[in-house]
Amino acid sequence: MTKDFEKLRNDMVEYQLKTRDVKSEAVLDAMRNVERHLFVPKNLQNCAYQDSPLSIGLGQTISQPYIVAFMTEQLEPFPKMKILEIGTGSGYQAAILSYLGCEVYTIELLEELALGAKNIFTALDFKNIRVKNGNGYLGWPEEAPFDAIIVTAAPERIPEKLVEQLKEGGKMIIPVGGVYSVQLLKLIIKKDNRIIEEDLLPVRFVPLLE
Repeated sequence: MTKDFEKLRNDMVEYQLKTRDVKSEAVLDAMRNVERHLFVPKNLQNCAYQDSPLSIGLGQTISQPYIVAFMTEQLEPFPKMKILEIGTGSGYQAAILSYLGCEVYTIELLEELALGAKNIFTALDFKNIRVKNGNGYLGWPEEAPFDAIIVTAAPERIPEKLVEQLKEGGKMIIPVGGVYSVQLLKLIIKKDNRIIEEDLLPVRFVPLLE
């Protein structure tokens, strides 16, 4: 079964990511090596490398592999990059960033998911991830500023406190929009304490809860 999952990961990279112009070799390597099936419920592990989001319980999802790779690539991650993640979920996005050598600070509102992700990180020996159970809208001010922020649930507008915690020249990638409206994945760059917005893709994320 391990070899089957390895083949599925390789196929995922070749046919889901490369064909959609994910070009970063580092990101492709992380997607090829981080075992996504360990971050989904056991009854869904055989679906872990499909081109779709999956339920992780409590009304939450693990994002489609392409979206994880695309969002990661937009941040241009590098070793020791200090990244705040809002919405830990099962921990897969944080694990990808950790594999790339980033220092990851991840916040999850739902305690059960936060504890579950923390246990997976410990079991897989990801040592450069810190997990906080809390309100993502508030960020992690005592650890700010961050080189980059990645938000994996959609607020209706860009949270000001997250912008405040982004360093000058830093990037934030965030889906914005209501549950029943079109959401846009945006790339935010902070410059002179203002933000420059670029619309990237129409997306569908669960709402960012307070």
